[in-house]
Amino acid sequence: MPFDLTIPLTSGAPLVVSIDVDQIIFVLGANGTGKSSLMQRFFALHRNGARRISAHRQTWFSSNSITMSAHEKKNTETHMLNSDVQATSRWRDDYPSHRASISIYDLVDAENVRARKITGAVDVDDIDLAKKLSREDAPIKIINELLRLSNIPIVITVLAAEQVTASKSGSAPYSISQLSDGERNALLIAADILTVKSGTLLLIDEPERHLHRSIISPLLTLLFARRKDCAFVASTHDVMLPLDNPQSQTLLLRSCVYAGENATSWDADLVATDSDIGDELKKDILGARRKVIFVEGEEQSLDKPLYSLIFPNVSVIAKSTSRNVEHAVHGIRDAVGLHWLRAFGIVDNDSRIQIDIDQLRARGVYAVPVHSVESVYYNSELQKRIAERSSAVTGARAGELLENAKLAALESLAPHIQRLSERVVEASLRAELMRQLPRRRDIAAARPITVTVNVPAVVATELTRLRDAIAAQDLAGIIARYPVRETPALDKIIQALGFQNREQYENAVRKLLMDDLAALQYVQSLFGTLAADIAAA
Repeated sequence: MPFDLTIPLTSGAPLVVSIDVDQIIFVLGANGTGKSSLMQRFFALHRNGARRISAHRQTWFSSNSITMSAHEKKNTETHMLNSDVQATSRWRDDYPSHRASISIYDLVDAENVRARKITGAVDVDDIDLAKKLSREDAPIKIINELLRLSNIPIVITVLAAEQVTASKSGSAPYSISQLSDGERNALLIAADILTVKSGTLLLIDEPERHLHRSIISPLLTLLFARRKDCAFVASTHDVMLPLDNPQSQTLLLRSCVYAGENATSWDADLVATDSDIGDELKKDILGARRKVIFVEGEEQSLDKPLYSLIFPNVSVIAKSTSRNVEHAVHGIRDAVGLHWLRAFGIVDNDSRIQIDIDQLRARGVYAVPVHSVESVYYNSELQKRIAERSSAVTGARAGELLENAKLAALESLAPHIQRLSERVVEASLRAELMRQLPRRRDIAAARPITVTVNVPAVVATELTRLRDAIAAQDLAGIIARYPVRETPALDKIIQALGFQNREQYENAVRKLLMDDLAALQYVQSLFGTLAADIAAA
């Protein structure tokens, strides 16, 4: 029988997720998004058919043997159940010393039940049944196999007087109370999952808290495979755990609303198992906001921190190349199961012609209106505002700082005119040749294709254009069109403005955008309608 998990949403109607045995849901969210509250709510809804494994439980043992009777265990479990349905159980455990003991009791009891079944079959001379039962792996044997496959080199054994011991790398047995925190936690998680009744809803709260992902990832995957007769909901911070289990669904939590001490609603979305996107793209969006901008560059490049300021309340994800940006945006926009996600992209201009820019924008990808992100950082208006800030501190005249910066930059460009012109021509010719590549219909029709480019003439035209811009002292136009980052020009600018290096200047630009709303709005305007399009999405 499936379990219905109802999540009250802050946006309106509740989200109802149904989970049956052999199904897995990961609840993914940052601290403070209400994961533990939601897990406690799920447990309260299905208290009679669920088992909760909490991350904040005590993981040490007071003894390596069973210290309670069957009657005491039953009474304790009843009290624990009544406590666990209370809202306070998300942060307080009234029975911390009992949970580990009950886990070990269930583990040893499962061993004893198996032994009694085999003995009973032998007693009635049903040897075939005894053989069949003996072929079913004992829980301890399964746990040892799982621990070994999960990179934990310990072996668990039950000795006389129901004492549970461990050994490592062939060592003499020692008490399980001497296991490390991670080893104990892995043992308890495995024991709880392997000993529950068939058809149980297992709620696992932040299993990675006590275990490195190199351990918890294979351990959980193996336990899921062993207990296909149970349903699993696991809350986590680790975006990789859902990817390690591609058959799972992921419930993304972004925030929750409290009434007093109790969470009453959540901002949540469900990423279904059959979402038609690849693992790499799924990793990007898990934990992201509903609106995402994919940009060129790496995590530590100039692009991401700048775009995070220009477009607040949007997740900015670096995707290295413009082609990767386009694929990511198209992948999300074309995915039927991601209707709640809004994806945009920003790529460098790279001398694209207007028709290409328009085609990109129609698919949600916006070309920077200047050559590259450096052209934004060193935009003339931002240079002016930075110079005015420096002037207020040093007393230097902002106009003189800017004039000196411009002249020094223009002078440094002289030896690089030919190369800069060729670089711009290279990008434009590559784009033109790509446009001339034959399409399927051209190949089917066997149409000849001839592309002729007068390269010297194109370079000469661009060379004249750059020389004219230098003569006119149009530094702003040059920065917007050419890859000046490949020349000393940017260093000359920052030195003239009183900065020691590019990093210091670029940090000052980002600080300006944090402090000066008008400057931020100006930079947003450089991207045309992108800010408005994001707001309207």
